[in-house]
Amino acid sequence: MGIVRVVLAFLRALMLGRTGLAAENLALRHQLAVLERSVKRPQLRKRDRILWVWLSRLWTGWRSALVLVQPATVIKWHRQGFKLYWRRKSRRKPGCPKVDRKVRELIRRISRENPTWGARRRVVHFNVTTNSTAQWTAQQTVEAFPFEEAPRFLLRDRDRIYGQSFRDRVEHMGIEEVRIAFRSPWQSPYVERLIGSIRHECLDHVIVFNEEHLRRLLTEYLGYHHEARAHLSLERNSPIPRTVCPPEQGELVAKAYLGGLHHCYTRAA
Repeated sequence: MGIVRVVLAFLRALMLGRTGLAAENLALRHQLAVLERSVKRPQLRKRDRILWVWLSRLWTGWRSALVLVQPATVIKWHRQGFKLYWRRKSRRKPGCPKVDRKVRELIRRISRENPTWGARRRVVHFNVTTNSTAQWTAQQTVEAFPFEEAPRFLLRDRDRIYGQSFRDRVEHMGIEEVRIAFRSPWQSPYVERLIGSIRHECLDHVIVFNEEHLRRLLTEYLGYHHEARAHLSLERNSPIPRTVCPPEQGELVAKAYLGGLHHCYTRAA
């Protein structure tokens, strides 16, 4: 009941128009109440911390009346309360919303009846440069699709490297450009997913010295990506399918990629 009496005294002083004096009186009375219920060291309860957080926001001179703890401790309480408030406010059930059973069955049926649909999940072409221009990007498109194998559509963002030279070359190849909206990388999920994989699985773990070194690293990583890396969309297989090796085929051996950063495990014949 001690803290209740302290708050009542504070409210009484407020009604008399003495805000600063009332706040100081409240602070001192509260600390005396804490000391009265303590034996050796002040035992602060949750409501004590809440009171001082409230005082620190209401009264500018609260530090001068604080004796029990350091002012930094009160500020830490305030930050903890702020985090707790927003954690509870943003709390939601984990996982994605449940998909209706009929919708799931329809997705499976469409997938079974159209085995050629979807992306191939294979990198067609890559290159490295320290001076990316529209002319250089246009040349990469030609190298990626030689012998009139160009696709019908090209999905791209609005980067400056897709300048007039690039647009002219793509139009000459009979490719229709589809530009995503401004600052909307989620509209180009396949390439964004690949870029993220390259960063997290390769470049975040090595130091690149120069352009040629980066080209060698990406060449070896894409070999791992196509031959050994497990892809969830391919039922944990790789773009170049790997066969299941039973134990009777021999001992388990490892093939290292990127100096041992990744491995592929097979059975020795």
